[in-house]
Amino acid sequence: MYKIPIVAFAAASLMAQTQHNDPYVSGPANEPKIAQEIRHHLVMLPYYSLFDDLAFQMNGDTVTLLGAVTRPTLKSDAENVVKRIEGVTQVNNQIEVLPLSPIDDRIQLATFRAVYGDPQVGARYGNRALPSIHIIVKNGNVTLEGAVANEGDKNLINIRASGVPNVFKVNNNLVVEGSH
Repeated sequence: MYKIPIVAFAAASLMAQTQHNDPYVSGPANEPKIAQEIRHHLVMLPYYSLFDDLAFQMNGDTVTLLGAVTRPTLKSDAENVVKRIEGVTQVNNQIEVLPLSPIDDRIQLATFRAVYGDPQVGARYGNRALPSIHIIVKNGNVTLEGAVANEGDKNLINIRASGVPNVFKVNNNLVVEGSH
C-alpha cells in the first residue's frame, strides 16, 4: 500500500511515503509513474485550494482517495479524474465533505489571515498558486497540513493559528523538511 497526501509541500526532498504535492514539484524519484500521474491530476483540479486536503493510497490497481474538502464537487471531480487514469481499475472514494458552517468559514478566513498575514510566513510559504500550508476547519477545530522549512516556522504557525478567536483546537500536522 502506498499513501500519498496531496498537500502543497515546500520542496521535493520530503519523505516519500507522505509526500504532499505542489504543482511545480514532482514526487520522489522512486515514486511509481501511476502515482505521479494521480498526484498531478488531483493537484490540477480547478477548485482544489488551501482549505482542502487530498491524499490517496495505492494497493495494486485500486486507489483509495482520502482527505477532506469544502466542496462536494471536488470529491466527485477527484474520483472522476482518477478513474480515467490508465492502470487504475477501481477507486474507493473516502474523501470527507466538510459540513457547511458560517462559523467555520470565518475561522478559515481568520486563520488564513493569521498564518499568511505574518510577514515571515507569508513571504516564505504563500507566494504560490497553491500555498504549501493547508488549513482545514471542521466544527471549530483547525488542522494544519503541509510542510515547512524548520521547526521554528512550524511552531510560529501553530501559535498564529491557536490565537484565532473561536478555535477550539489546532492539530498541527505540518512536517519539517528533511526530518524524515
